Amino acid sequence: MAALLEIEGGVPLRGTAAVSAAKNAALPALAASLLTAEPVVMENLPLLADVTTIRRLLERLGAQITDEPDRTTHIRVPAVGRPEAPYELVSTMRASVLVLGPLLARTGSARVALPGGCAIGLRPIDQHLKGFQRLGAEISIQNGYVEARASRLKGARISTDLVTVTGTENLMMAAALAEGTTVIENAACEPEVADLAGLLLAMGAKIEGAGSKRIEIQGVPDLGGARHRIIPDRIEAGTLLVAGAITGGDVTVTGIVPAHLSAVVATLEEAGSKLDGGPDWVRVEGQGRPRPVDVATTVFPGFPTDMQAQVMALLGLADGLSRITETIFENRFMHVAELNRMGARIRTDGATALVRGVAHYQGAPLMATDLRASASLVLAGLAAQGATSVSRVYHLDRGYERLEVKLQRLGARIVRRG
Repeated sequence: MAALLEIEGGVPLRGTAAVSAAKNAALPALAASLLTAEPVVMENLPLLADVTTIRRLLERLGAQITDEPDRTTHIRVPAVGRPEAPYELVSTMRASVLVLGPLLARTGSARVALPGGCAIGLRPIDQHLKGFQRLGAEISIQNGYVEARASRLKGARISTDLVTVTGTENLMMAAALAEGTTVIENAACEPEVADLAGLLLAMGAKIEGAGSKRIEIQGVPDLGGARHRIIPDRIEAGTLLVAGAITGGDVTVTGIVPAHLSAVVATLEEAGSKLDGGPDWVRVEGQGRPRPVDVATTVFPGFPTDMQAQVMALLGLADGLSRITETIFENRFMHVAELNRMGARIRTDGATALVRGVAHYQGAPLMATDLRASASLVLAGLAAQGATSVSRVYHLDRGYERLEVKLQRLGARIVRRG
């Protein structure tokens, strides 16, 4: 039987939960290990399906990976074998395209399957490819694969047409070994980009401006090994805060960087929750039915698209009408139909969802459609009257490390079956 989560709702969550390392920082950090023959040590890799996928890809490319009992992971790529990322791996996780830049920079060639479609939208990689061409690479697309070649990448000025996190990361890794200076304009400012830059700096790269819209990279002939601790997962932290708010509970989330959560905290406060915080923690106390809020997703430091579904679950119980506008992905409202099956009143019109709050949700059998949608259904189940089951939780396992265990420790009645 495929795994599912069974939830008995109506329990206010109380207690403290520590967040795991960020999936969206771990994946590019692992890809960066391809840039050197020396060991790269990750102190706190999260136990996630997506991390397992990219580890398999790295091993296929020649990586030697060992795990220590203290949760440190040693990665060494003494030599890259065939520099190819096959479709069977890329198709299960789009972030596999992050190996393109490191492979091209280190070996002079790369063959990476086009990711194709995705449940939440197309997410094209044209900005990556245009940037590599600016760095001097010859790019062609043959039989569903991107084929890239360059004897040595040359520094260049790159201005992306739109802000792309993985594109910024891919180009930054490639430019670290390019000849000369590269400037990336309109770069993504997300914390995960700055975290990757921190690892690259520890490896000997010369990078300035990571975390801003302009990043300057002075290429070096080679990079060395490094030890790196990945930043906390701001999306997991936000999800746990919403869990406290939606159940009318009292939850403290620890081991975080509060500045990474400012937009989420502001939205929860506007919705009526009481919040407090310190250097590495945030506490949320639910205060009855939420107030309606208008939310628009945008790039960091604005409200993250990866928290849109979770906050929609909360606002579905608000006393009034909320408007949620999704500006990042074109098909990220697939959780709406499942929430409506629980009694929510949500109507979508293009990139906007009109959420007319109801007094309570009713438990129901639900099916997850993507990673963040699955989290929103779990949250709705925690607040619902009666029993909820969420199937296809492999989506959840891509980005949350044993979420149901953390919720159990806060008092949730949630179990995994299968």
